[in-house]
Amino acid sequence: MKKNILLCIAAVSVFSFNIYSQKTKLANADKKYDNYAYIDAIKTYEKVAEKGYKSAPMFEKIGNAYYFNGELEKAVKWYAELFAMPDTTIEAPYYYRYAQSLRAIGDNDKADQILKEFEKISANDSRAKLFKANTNYLDEIKANSGRYKIENAAINSQYSDYGSSFYNNKIVFTSARDTGSLGQRKHTWTDQHFTNLYSADLGEDMSPSNPVKFNRDLKSKFNEATPVFTKDGKTVYFTRNNYLKGKKGKNENGITLVKLYKATLEGENWTNIQPLSFTSDSFSTAHPTLSPDEKTLYFASDMPGTLGLSDIFKVQINEDGSFGTPVNLGPTINTEGRETFPFVSQENELYFASDGHPGVGGLDIFMSKINDDGSLNRVQNIGMDANSPKDDFAYIIDTKSRKGFLSSNRDGGQGYDDIYQFLETRKLICEQELYGEITDSESKIPLPNAKVTLFDKRMKVLKTVNADDKGTYSFMVECSNMYTVRAEKEDYNTNEKQVSIPYENGKTYLPIALEKDQCKVTIGDDLGKCFGIRNIYFDLDKSNIRTEAALDLEKILDVLNQYPNMKLDIRSHTDSRASFKYNEALSDRRAKSTIAWLIKNGVSPDRLTGKGYGETQLVNRCSDGVKCTEEEHQMNRRSEFIITAL
Repeated sequence: MKKNILLCIAAVSVFSFNIYSQKTKLANADKKYDNYAYIDAIKTYEKVAEKGYKSAPMFEKIGNAYYFNGELEKAVKWYAELFAMPDTTIEAPYYYRYAQSLRAIGDNDKADQILKEFEKISANDSRAKLFKANTNYLDEIKANSGRYKIENAAINSQYSDYGSSFYNNKIVFTSARDTGSLGQRKHTWTDQHFTNLYSADLGEDMSPSNPVKFNRDLKSKFNEATPVFTKDGKTVYFTRNNYLKGKKGKNENGITLVKLYKATLEGENWTNIQPLSFTSDSFSTAHPTLSPDEKTLYFASDMPGTLGLSDIFKVQINEDGSFGTPVNLGPTINTEGRETFPFVSQENELYFASDGHPGVGGLDIFMSKINDDGSLNRVQNIGMDANSPKDDFAYIIDTKSRKGFLSSNRDGGQGYDDIYQFLETRKLICEQELYGEITDSESKIPLPNAKVTLFDKRMKVLKTVNADDKGTYSFMVECSNMYTVRAEKEDYNTNEKQVSIPYENGKTYLPIALEKDQCKVTIGDDLGKCFGIRNIYFDLDKSNIRTEAALDLEKILDVLNQYPNMKLDIRSHTDSRASFKYNEALSDRRAKSTIAWLIKNGVSPDRLTGKGYGETQLVNRCSDGVKCTEEEHQMNRRSEFIITAL
């Protein structure tokens, strides 16, 4: 398409022209049902931390609890404690969460500093990159190329032919070929005749037959172009110069622009031709297309609010046929250049022409997937073959046959602009099924109805589903992208995992296990398991409480304070590697030392009993004379806090 047409605002071609769970219920800590007690580990951790004990996993857990609940101001406090821990390796997600939390309190300088560190340790995470120009765009275009078999359609003339649309097993297109009438005039900017609509029947292989004039009802003495029809064939939206019933509209400079018009079919006649309500004499609107549900009209315009020379807009079509307020599709799609000729496929893919996105020359054709919530995925160049160093635009495709048409003024054409027919041999979007199960981390049982949320690389929500009765979930995702999946379930800690999808069709498996955010215990259970306490540590051959042991005992102490009727039997065990008598005596001293620490910190002695069992209650085969690994021996060296009363 020649540049003078692109600049000619009087011509129709003027526009050739992107844990967060249910609230963690901290109050459930005090809930009891019959002989059960529900102990909120988060609450206990926080109380322990307030006493000055420090633990990186503890700070992570408290910070996450507030972060995922949206209480970012509180999350800052605990993430700050985490980052202040010396000689601690902090995983990348905590940098991001900390930075986001800092932004919530207005500390942007500190947030930027944390994000710089985040980028250093997670260079491949696009959240750290935010947005960077794609310096390797030619490599992506090359990767997207070779997907089309293209040939010049048998409907072209020596004049301009472009802008096709499907209609009742026909193709309806724009042409300047009508030279028969003595009154037919040429446009002074292009030396082309004004355009009219033509149609051609489509055969079984989607090849068009000889074209004929479409319908005289839509013809004026100026330009008609780029129609789109409703599926029932009874309504058409099309582009025309600002001209109706012999009256020509002009802008303040005396120029006749282009407008979108609508007509309805009555019998064999197109009637009630009217400009759309949101059009104006002051700006141009052109090249309409409909969403698959026909509730949204997309078009190109330079109306107020346009980011560049021309942008893609959308507008809601109300049930009564009226229109909402046009909405600019935003910087994901629109640039400071030209975006024009939109087309939305039945698979909700937006194709459009642009000279603002990186291409191979002139106008190139691009595609962006429209998500269920109306948001738009990143823009991709559809590749060479479809695109050329010249102008390529007006792309349409039948998604069942993968056949379609595009317009171009590429070298080797028959006329000014030509229509090309194509077969797409490979889809642009490589998709995979991302699936998995949501399970209880301890019991491994599935968690039906768990809420599962899919985020893109910028942590924008893409979709939310509920796991089925087997705890399984599934999303369709694009290849070569990074996603985050977050799983949430009442009475469980929220968990999220990142996954990078390889560039190949198929499936990616991502199971997610959730930990209970409360410990459900009754008489006879080991309270220590609630907090993962396997052993109260002592120095070699000694029974005095070490610092890390005191941290664990603080957790037990807090629970005893919450539940004044609870009684414990404290049991200390050893492995078999010393003498029987020695192990029995040492373990007994340690059990008594543990009891003494709790009594010293306010627990009544009548609530505590204890004994050392030495090597008499081994949990595996590692008795005297049996060769075992250190890990196997460690299983026998354990502390137990058995609940004897509630």
